Amino acid sequence: MQILREIVNYVLNLGAPVFVPLIMLVVGLIARMKFKDAFSAALTLGIAFTGMTLVINFMTGAISPAAQALSQRTGITLTAVDGGWPGMAAISWAWPYAFLLFPLQIAINIVMLIFNWTKTLNVDMWNVWSKIFTAVMVAYISNNLILGFVAAAIQIVLELKAGDIWGPRVEKLTGIPGVTVPHHITLLANILHPFEIIMNKTPFLSKKIDSDYLKDKIGIFGENEVMGAIIGLLLGFAAGYSITNSLTLAVKAAAALVLFPMISKLFSQALSPISEGVSEFMRNKFKDKEVYIGLDWPILAGRSELWVAVIITIPVLLIFSIILPGNAVLPFAGIINLSFVVAALLLTNANIIHMIIMGLITSPLFLYAATYFAPYITRLGRSVGTVSIPHGMMLSWSTFESPDMRFLMAQSANLNIWAILGLLGWFAMFYWLYKDIDRQNKEEAASELEPAEESDAS
Repeated sequence: MQILREIVNYVLNLGAPVFVPLIMLVVGLIARMKFKDAFSAALTLGIAFTGMTLVINFMTGAISPAAQALSQRTGITLTAVDGGWPGMAAISWAWPYAFLLFPLQIAINIVMLIFNWTKTLNVDMWNVWSKIFTAVMVAYISNNLILGFVAAAIQIVLELKAGDIWGPRVEKLTGIPGVTVPHHITLLANILHPFEIIMNKTPFLSKKIDSDYLKDKIGIFGENEVMGAIIGLLLGFAAGYSITNSLTLAVKAAAALVLFPMISKLFSQALSPISEGVSEFMRNKFKDKEVYIGLDWPILAGRSELWVAVIITIPVLLIFSIILPGNAVLPFAGIINLSFVVAALLLTNANIIHMIIMGLITSPLFLYAATYFAPYITRLGRSVGTVSIPHGMMLSWSTFESPDMRFLMAQSANLNIWAILGLLGWFAMFYWLYKDIDRQNKEEAASELEPAEESDAS
């Protein structure tokens, strides 16, 4: 057991820029790619992950201080410290049974691939921490270790099934074939799905408005660099920055929105040959079996809609934290709310207006979930000793990922009838989401095929 723990920890300590390319090199060689081609693609993928991490850190490093200054200007003192996802990850990895989730995810994925229950091969092993966090919270709240592992296993299955339906949309949004994003934050699409249906049937909201539409309609103001500069400048003024600092923030935001799509092209350059090699291997060995390679969400970070929606919802999250009765968390470390926007991007096909509305709708959900889990996270954090929590304060996460699912799982583990019924309802909604997106994907594929067939016939 100790040897397994050490192996898992060693592998994870390599980090995504090293670990994921190594996996992809192995996958490429299994698919009988030439070593030089597989090695070149894997190395380019490592460069893409490194570059995207640098740009995301640059973006958050520029935006977070302004957002936090805006938070401090409210003058409100709340009882829970927002530690963001790093604090939760630290607590998760300190759990004595954390290393067991690594082989559990691999085993479930392999079994589901063998029996054709999924098309997704998830190589995003770093985010196994999110399954650990779910297991920790459910086990801790219910005082039942087995139910913690059951909850984590359910999450793994849901992520893989979500990866199946997001694959075509990820290709459409990124231009990278054969990949998907089986990330837990995409599961929020489950409760956003009914709102998307309503908005698509509402006359003044039904129009598709993405970055391309904005460029067509408002010219230069729809360009990535101009949108970034305007939003950065306004955020700087709202945070109380000087004119000089606001202009600096504007340029940094503009730079980030220009660099994101440039880095995204490296993902396509790296993954396209591997995807083609895997597809050819599957066609030859498994009767045209289709497989998506599951990666972390930053492969979507090149979409400017994602960052525009995130930045616009920052003041909204702050306002809700002030006015919502019973909220105990002031957004700080987690104030850049990526926990809603990735699901919204995929669900809406980058409809920026719908994405912003979804940010407004979900802000109270995130804050109340953070408030609910704060006492448990605080007690657990103090017991494992990996994070420092000020005396008289609690630790939480203002943009708590998958808050609906984790809340219902934790309460169901406590055998609360209303929570069990709620969780069953959540699963029914997920089935609805899966079928609806799958139908849309097939319709879009058929519509794209028709012009090609007509062209061939002529």
